[in-house]
Amino acid sequence: MISNLNILIVEGNITKDSKIFIKAAGLTASENLKKLIIKLAPGANIEIINPGNDTMTNQALNNINKFHGVAFTGGAMRINDMTDEIKKHINFASNCFNKNKKILAICWGLQVCSTAAGGKVARGVNGAHIGIAFNVKINQKGKNNLIYKNKKNIFNTPAFNYDEVCEIPKNAEILSSNDINKVMGLYFKSGKSEIWGFQYHPDYEYYQMINLSNARKERILQNKYFESEKDFQKHISYIKAEDKKLDFDNRTCEIKNWLDIIKN
Repeated sequence: MISNLNILIVEGNITKDSKIFIKAAGLTASENLKKLIIKLAPGANIEIINPGNDTMTNQALNNINKFHGVAFTGGAMRINDMTDEIKKHINFASNCFNKNKKILAICWGLQVCSTAAGGKVARGVNGAHIGIAFNVKINQKGKNNLIYKNKKNIFNTPAFNYDEVCEIPKNAEILSSNDINKVMGLYFKSGKSEIWGFQYHPDYEYYQMINLSNARKERILQNKYFESEKDFQKHISYIKAEDKKLDFDNRTCEIKNWLDIIKN
């Protein structure tokens, strides 16, 4: 068993979007995940890179063997915009797949890694998750996967996404779903690596999702995800009620299990 983990976290936001995350959540997406991992695995050594920085990317790939796991965070970009920045995220994921790694892919990270492995991402046909995902159900393949060990079979969770994985990579296994997204939990192998991805946020708390929702309120209302400001505020009130029920161990279960997988 590995005692001190070396983990690479891949930031999913460009600087402009990171400023919004910092204001809403107190930290960048990568620093937020780092804080949680250190809480779950004290003593872990963590490095953070942004795939848009070619120097950081090359250095990380040259030293990739020292990392026991790689984690891709959430982010605000949309895969089908396919900017040069997005292409760099996808390319970095593809390079990681060839390095025999255990990869955690959260929200945007799931979409990046699925695309890199031959899957497709599109706007969610059944709507979006604004701050919360309801009634995520783990299927039998999910129950058999170590990533969901000790996780409640049906759960609500922090989540924020407009897009979804509409075509999964070859031989991928869907582990969980809900009424909004069929692909909420996904497991697949690509190259030499294993990837566990989630279309929700075990790394965030509801108060952070509420702040992020409020920061994006104008765009959310413009895109008709709610019929009115009143409906939006009703939704926020519901998330606040859910916050009181949030169980840290169950919320973060997937990340703890991923850390246990790479330790062993």
